Amino acid sequence: RENFIHLCNPHLEKMKEDILYHFALGTGTHDFPTLFGDVKFVCVGGSPSRMKAFIAYIAEELGLGSPGGDYPNICAGTDRYAMYKVGPVLSVSHGMGIPSISIMLHELIKLLYHAKCSDITIIRIGTSGGIGLEPGSVVITRQSVDATFKPQLEQVVLGKTVIRSTNLDEQLAKELMQCSKEIGQFNTVIGNTMCTLDFYEGQGRLDGAICLYDEEEKLQYLKNAYESGVRNIEMESSVFAAMCNLSGVKAAVVCVTLLNRLEGDQISSPHDVLVEYQQRPQKLVGYFIKKSLGKV
Repeated sequence: RENFIHLCNPHLEKMKEDILYHFALGTGTHDFPTLFGDVKFVCVGGSPSRMKAFIAYIAEELGLGSPGGDYPNICAGTDRYAMYKVGPVLSVSHGMGIPSISIMLHELIKLLYHAKCSDITIIRIGTSGGIGLEPGSVVITRQSVDATFKPQLEQVVLGKTVIRSTNLDEQLAKELMQCSKEIGQFNTVIGNTMCTLDFYEGQGRLDGAICLYDEEEKLQYLKNAYESGVRNIEMESSVFAAMCNLSGVKAAVVCVTLLNRLEGDQISSPHDVLVEYQQRPQKLVGYFIKKSLGKV
């Protein structure tokens, strides 16, 4: 049925046990329906510490657990990813870049499938470089585009190039935008997000170890990106969108901008300012979850 996780892999049904190696979990050693069956919201982000902070924040917002309570890392048997849970919310780290989040998503989607979860919403919260936006603005992704501004993920499978769609759930994006209006604390826009394979050359920076283009070329590229609808740049959204689409999961990407790339390349804001910026996607998604659960 549509509201359950769809697995695009017929081979899994023939396996006696499914070991989620990078989570240090497995169907032969863990009772997935008991552990995760009540999950309705999954929030993923790059940093383990940020995802632990998020689960503590959402626990307080939902009135679950005790203030200042500790939340154990469900994936403590590995140092690849961290996972935390409170009530219907799962919080998982994914590392940096497409390869890292891709591995995590394969195992996360299987976990949700084995747990018989339904009506799941997955949201990536993170940081990004903005284009034409003031630092601290939040971007809700309409669609993820590649470095040539195409809404697609190009992947090589068995030596053949496979093209996958990177559109995200339009209704979910609108609901998140409405939540931001209700919060009224920071600028939020819906726009395209460019997903790159690299932080430096791939994003047109001038401050990497290698740079064979000039500032004029860089600025023209970023202006072209802006004109195509791109409002921020990060390194995970394309495969996130593609895999959620194939699995029939409602998904969104909500990232704060740490700088305006039309004005520079290096992130130079004070630490306390950056910390406050990074809390904005948490606040927005936390409010959305509360509202979805009828707690606003």
